[in-house]
Amino acid sequence: MKSITSLSGIFFFLAISLPTFNLQAQQQPADYVNPFIGTGGHGHTFPGATVPFGMVQLSPDTRLEGWDGCSGYHYSDEYIYGFSHTHLSGTGVPDYCDILLMPFNGEINLNNGYDGKPGYRSAFKHSDEQAEAGYYNVKLLKDAIDVKLTATTRVGFHQYSYSQKTNRAILIDLKHRDMVTDSWINLVNDHEIEGYRESTGWARNQSVYFVARFSKPVSKALFFSNDDLVKENSIKNSKNIKAGVYFDDGDDEILVKVGISAISAANARKNLESEIQDWDFEQTRRQARASWNKVLNKIQVSGKDKAAKTIFYTALYHTMLAPNAYDDVNGEYLGRDFKTHNLSPAENGYYTVFSLWDTYRALHPLFTIIDQERTNEFIQTFINQYEHGGMLPVWELAANETWCMIGYHAVPVIADAWIKGIRDYDEEKALSAMVHSASANHFGLDSYRRLGYIPAGDEAESVSKTLEYAYDDWCIAQMAGGMGKNELRNEYLKRAQSYKHVFDPQTQFMRARHNGGWFTPFDASEVNFNYTEANAWQYSFYVPHDMDGFIRLMDGKDALAKKLDELFNASSVTTGRDQSDITGLIGQYAHGNEPSHHIAYLYNYCGQPWKTQYRVNNIMKSFYRNQPDGLIGNEDCGQMSAWAVFSALGFYPVCPGSTQYAIGSPQFEEATIILENGKTFTIKARELSDTNMYIDKAFFNGAVYNKGFIEHADIMNGGLLEVEMSSTPNMSFGSGTGNEPITGIHNELIQPAPYVSISTPTFQNEVSVSLAGMDGTDIYYTLNGAEPDRKSLKFEHPLSFTETTHLKFRSYAGGFPPSQTQSAVYTRMPDFLELQLLSDYAPQYSGSGPNNLIDGLQGSNDFRLGGWQGYEGTDLDAIIYIKNDEAVDSVGLRFLQDEHSWIFMPSEVELWKSSDGKNFTFADRYENII
Repeated sequence: MKSITSLSGIFFFLAISLPTFNLQAQQQPADYVNPFIGTGGHGHTFPGATVPFGMVQLSPDTRLEGWDGCSGYHYSDEYIYGFSHTHLSGTGVPDYCDILLMPFNGEINLNNGYDGKPGYRSAFKHSDEQAEAGYYNVKLLKDAIDVKLTATTRVGFHQYSYSQKTNRAILIDLKHRDMVTDSWINLVNDHEIEGYRESTGWARNQSVYFVARFSKPVSKALFFSNDDLVKENSIKNSKNIKAGVYFDDGDDEILVKVGISAISAANARKNLESEIQDWDFEQTRRQARASWNKVLNKIQVSGKDKAAKTIFYTALYHTMLAPNAYDDVNGEYLGRDFKTHNLSPAENGYYTVFSLWDTYRALHPLFTIIDQERTNEFIQTFINQYEHGGMLPVWELAANETWCMIGYHAVPVIADAWIKGIRDYDEEKALSAMVHSASANHFGLDSYRRLGYIPAGDEAESVSKTLEYAYDDWCIAQMAGGMGKNELRNEYLKRAQSYKHVFDPQTQFMRARHNGGWFTPFDASEVNFNYTEANAWQYSFYVPHDMDGFIRLMDGKDALAKKLDELFNASSVTTGRDQSDITGLIGQYAHGNEPSHHIAYLYNYCGQPWKTQYRVNNIMKSFYRNQPDGLIGNEDCGQMSAWAVFSALGFYPVCPGSTQYAIGSPQFEEATIILENGKTFTIKARELSDTNMYIDKAFFNGAVYNKGFIEHADIMNGGLLEVEMSSTPNMSFGSGTGNEPITGIHNELIQPAPYVSISTPTFQNEVSVSLAGMDGTDIYYTLNGAEPDRKSLKFEHPLSFTETTHLKFRSYAGGFPPSQTQSAVYTRMPDFLELQLLSDYAPQYSGSGPNNLIDGLQGSNDFRLGGWQGYEGTDLDAIIYIKNDEAVDSVGLRFLQDEHSWIFMPSEVELWKSSDGKNFTFADRYENII
C-alpha cells in the first residue's frame, strides 16, 4: 500500500505541475513579429505571408500605383483588390504583385473597381485583419469571405471560408498591376489551372509561370481575353486575361495552392508538389512559423520592454524578406541572359532582388555574422550573374538589371565576406568580376579614371558617384592585397583616394567639380543633381574606408567632431529639389535614407564616442516604433531594419570590408547571437534604462575593455561583452590611441587635384583666374592644349584671359606623384550681345548663370548635367540687346523636354522687336504642337 500511495503522489504532482509549465512557456521570437510595421507612412512593406528569403510573398494588394504603393499595400487604404504572390519589401520603385486571386460570390465582375464603379475589390477593416510571421488573415466585407494565407518558399496557400454557400467562386486576374506584354492560361483539369504572365515595369522583362490547384472540383470555368468571354478553356497570346472558377454549393472551405516559377509551368507544378503535398493549411502555417522561429532565434534578446522586442524582432524579420529564392526545386533558374541554368552540385541556391546600394551597408554585414552559409550563396549568385549577364548586379530584379542607384556595391559585399573568411566560392573569378565592374565606361567611370573624379557636366550625381566609387575601389584593393596581388592593390588604393578631389578645403564639404573648379553657387542644404537623394551635408562624411585621411583633410579629430555637431544641430530645412526620400531629419542628418546611416557612429573615430551613444539611442527611440508608420523611410529590402538590429545590439559596421564594428548604445539588458560555428556571443548591458544610455565601463570576457570598437573575430570566437550603463557620459571610454576604430590608406598616397578659382565657362571682355591645390604644391599649366609638366609655365600669380582659352594644369608635391591633369575652358562671349532677364530661373536649373541664354553653349540631352536653364511657375521674359548696330539674320531658341521629369517645352513663344529698347512691336509667334 505504501508504494501505491507514493505512486499516486507522483502522478498528482505531475498533474498540477504541467499546467503551470504551460502558463510559463517562453514566447518565441515569431510571437513578437508585427508585419504591419512599415506598411504605413513611407515604409513600403507588405503584411502578407512569406518564409525567410522566399520566392513567394502572398499578400493583399490595396493600391495599384503611386510611390506609397510600391509594395502593393498601404495601411491607409480601405479596399483590397485581391491577393497576389510576389511583393517587394520597402523599395522606392513599384513592381511585382503577380498572379492575383480574389474570392467572391455570384456573377463575375471583371472591373477591379479602381475607377469607382462596381468591381471585384472589397472593403475591409483593420479590426478584421491579422498578420503574423508566415500568416495573414482578413475578412472581405463585400461577400463576408474569410481569407487566410500562408506560404512555403515557392508556393502560396490560400484558405477561403464563404459565409454564402452558393455561387462560390475565385477570380484570377493576370492583367493586375504592371503592364502585361504576353500571357496565357489553361484549364488542366477540374482541379488545376496553369498559366503565364510576362510583364514590363521596373523589371523590363519579367516572367512568372504558375499552377493553381484547388481542393474542390471546378464546376464551371469562365475565361476572358480583353474582357470578352471565350468558348475555349484556354487562352494564348493575350495581354488581358481574367478567369472565374466556380465551385459547387457548400459550407466547407475552399483551399488553393499556387506554385510559381520563372522557368516553366512544369517547374511551378514541381515546386507545388514538392513543398505542399497535402491540404493541411494549419500544418503549413505551423511550418512557416517554425521556419521563422529558426532564423529569428539566431539572436535572442531579453528585457522587460515588450514593444522593444516587437520592434527588434520585426526588424530582424524584415532583414530576411529579401533577397529572394529564384531557383526551382529541381535546381533550375532564370539567368541574367534570360536562359535556363542549373545549380551545380556545389551550389545550394540562386537569388534575386539585390538592392545593393542600400544593403551593402548593414544587411549583408549582418549576414556575415548570423548567416555565413547564405552569404556564400549570395556571392555565388553574383558570380553566376556576372558569367551570364556580363556584370555583377547593381540593382538586380527578376533577372533584370534595373541600373537603379549608383556604385558597384556587389563589390563590398564580396570583399567584406572575403576579409571575414567567408570564401566558399571561386575567389579569383569573384575578384575578376569586381575589377570588371570598376573598369566599365558607363555612369562617369571614364571621367573618374581620367581625372580622379567625375565633373558635374559629365554625369549626374557626380559627387556621390565619385565618393562611392572610391569606397568600392578600396574594397577591391583590400581583397586584391589579401590575395597577394599587390600591383592591383596599389592601383585601387590610388583610386580609393578619389574622395580627396571633391573635398573643398574652404567650406569643408564634398562639392561638385565643374570646368576645373567648384560648382557654384553652393548651398550645403540644397538637394540637387550633384548628389544621390541627398545634399552636401549628408554626403560630406562618406569616407568610411579612410577615416585617417579624412580627418587630416578636416584638420583633425576635434574639427571633425565639430562638423558632426554642426550637422546634427543645423536647421532641418532643405532647399532645392523636393526629395521624398529625405526623411527622419535631425538637423541635416536624414535617417530615412541610406547615405546618413553610418554618420552617428563617426564620433567614435574622433575620440568622442559618448556622442555616438547619445545619437544612436535618440535615433532608435525616435524612428523605430511599433506602429504601421513605425519606419521613418523606405525599408529598402532590409537595410533600414538591419541598422536597427545592429544598433540594438550595440555595434555597427561603419565600413564593410573592415573587420571592426563601432560600439554604440545597447538597447537590451542581454542579447545573445547564436553563431553557425556552435559558439555564442553575448552583450549584457547593466543598469540600462531610458536615461542610462552612456557606457560607463566595459568588460570583455571578464577583462577591462576600453575600446570603442569590437573585432569581427572576437564576435565569431564567442564571448561576453559586458557594459555598465550610466546617465552621464564617460568621456575616457573608447578614446585615445588604440581605443578608437580606424580605417586608413597609408600607401600609394595621392594629392588632391588642383582647381581654378573661376569655374564659369564663359566671360565677356576679360576673366582673371587663379590656381590652387594642396598646401606646398607647385602648379604648372599650359594654354595651348599640351599636357603640362615641370617644364611648363609655373603658376605664381593670377592669369588674365581676353580670348577663348583652354587651360590645362597639374600639381606637383614632394612625396606624392603628380596630380592628374585638370582642364578648364573659358569661352569669350560675343561683345555685341547683352541679356536682361525679367524672370527668375529655378535654382535647380541655373545653367551657367545669368548669361546662359546667350553664352553659345548647348546643353546635353540630360538636363541633370546643368547645361540648361529652367523656369518653374513663371514665364520666361527676357530682353536681348544688340550693340554696335550688328545685323540680325535670325533668332534661334533651343528647348529640352523630358516629360518623365515634368520638364516641358513652352506652349508658345512670342518675339518682339525694338529699335530703342523701350517701344516694342510684335514680330512673330510660334505655338508648340508637340
